[in-house]
Amino acid sequence: MKLLKLAFVLIVCLTCIPTIAQKKKGKKPNVLVIYTDDHRFSGVHALGGMEVKTPNIDHLVDDGIAFTNTYLMGAFSGATCIPSRAMLLSGRHLFKLEGQGHVIPDEHITMGEAFKEAGYNTHIVGKWHNDNKSLVRSFDSGDKIMGRGVYLVDHFRMPFWDWDKSGAFKKEDAYLLTFDAKGKEIQRPLTKNDKRGPVGTELEGPHTSEVFARHAAQYIKKKKDKKPFFMYVAFHAPHDPRQAPKKYRDMYNPETISLPPSYAAQHPFDNGHMFLRDEELAPWPRTEEVAKEHLADYYAIISHLDHQIGKIISALKESGAYENTLIVFAGDSGLAVGNHGLIGKQNVYDEDGIHVPFVLSGNLIKDKGRKIDALSYIHDIFPTVCEMANITMPNSVNGKSLVPVIENKTAQVRNETYHAYKQFQRAYRKGDYKLIEYVRANDLHWKYGEQITGSRVTQLFNIKKDPWETQDLSFFPENKELLLKMRNEMKAKALELGDKKENIKGEKYDFWNFYY
Repeated sequence: MKLLKLAFVLIVCLTCIPTIAQKKKGKKPNVLVIYTDDHRFSGVHALGGMEVKTPNIDHLVDDGIAFTNTYLMGAFSGATCIPSRAMLLSGRHLFKLEGQGHVIPDEHITMGEAFKEAGYNTHIVGKWHNDNKSLVRSFDSGDKIMGRGVYLVDHFRMPFWDWDKSGAFKKEDAYLLTFDAKGKEIQRPLTKNDKRGPVGTELEGPHTSEVFARHAAQYIKKKKDKKPFFMYVAFHAPHDPRQAPKKYRDMYNPETISLPPSYAAQHPFDNGHMFLRDEELAPWPRTEEVAKEHLADYYAIISHLDHQIGKIISALKESGAYENTLIVFAGDSGLAVGNHGLIGKQNVYDEDGIHVPFVLSGNLIKDKGRKIDALSYIHDIFPTVCEMANITMPNSVNGKSLVPVIENKTAQVRNETYHAYKQFQRAYRKGDYKLIEYVRANDLHWKYGEQITGSRVTQLFNIKKDPWETQDLSFFPENKELLLKMRNEMKAKALELGDKKENIKGEKYDFWNFYY
């Protein structure tokens, strides 16, 4: 009888885990959102178990809740970080964005606006990849803004802007941070002699990750008023060029680094977007030597980024803000770096394109070290954080809060995920299986004009047994019924989501016109 009572108590406790620790009455939690660029799920050691060293992010995992099945829904742009950030910041799915996501219209309330409305000081440090109007309406202040139209493709020579509440961010106002002859950091305007890189080194100027971390830490340390803060820190790393100080490059020997199971010298077919900037970063075929060099550089810039994230967390602790801060860490997309013979992220394979880390961490999280495998998207982060901070979620949000999963009220808020890349690729994940369909389709290339690219190919993976997607099961006779079922469900999901070119402003081609 005592055992039965004990079991009952345990069940009650497990089903009543609070989303965050009980706060002092009326005291709102600070929220720190850290968003990294091209940072795949396995780019965090504690999540993927790979050779990459990420002690500070690993601590966030240990000190919080990690979601192991969070995904980017997809993109209608080769620059997948544009729709990714639009989805994160608006809480809206891919087919409900304004076109490719370059613009976040007024009626799509941003995360910053929601927290501002709730009485928060809102602050941004780092990369903004959407329009200026949505930037300035989202934040009260900002520092070292990046990505407003001047880009030298160099982490050591990155154009920055000071906060401009008018939203102009004029080209002539951009500047570089460099070291003078005495090693002192100085600010100077761009000139016509500042050519595109990557040619900078740690001797020339500070790395973007160092700049963003320093100014994020300064904001935390200098903030004295009693209003809670919402800070969005958007790193450019580990996006290429994969530059890192020598100390971090020396941590990884390309000769001894292990390649993932999905490494391939060449992708087995044309996926529709094989020839673009990302894929031109390495020669064909992707020999083991080339793939290892890229992977070593990728791990190096991640380890350097990790150290900078550690500085921000230290600032939270030193200032006392850590006690009442919800830390949100996530990546904006996956990255191939040699997987399946690819280098970029213009695909719907998991690690290569859409699988991202997502962690809720900090003193306010009491159920520490937990990993949750519930299916989720990047655009589910916004409503989740709103509910955890107890602020009103805007009606324009169509993502789903993961709080019911965190509180053990349900195992899933989604039974499947659906993914799209331009007019060439679609994917559908349900249960243990993932279907990917490719088509041969028309495209408009900026250099070559109208052309036809891609291949009509089907892939089916048991994603549970084969997470690196190495064994295509689509042609096995015993999978015929499963394949038909997955295809029909994918088509139904496309209709439900509104996956047609008329719903993506500016799109000229429709996947489904080429699929049937």
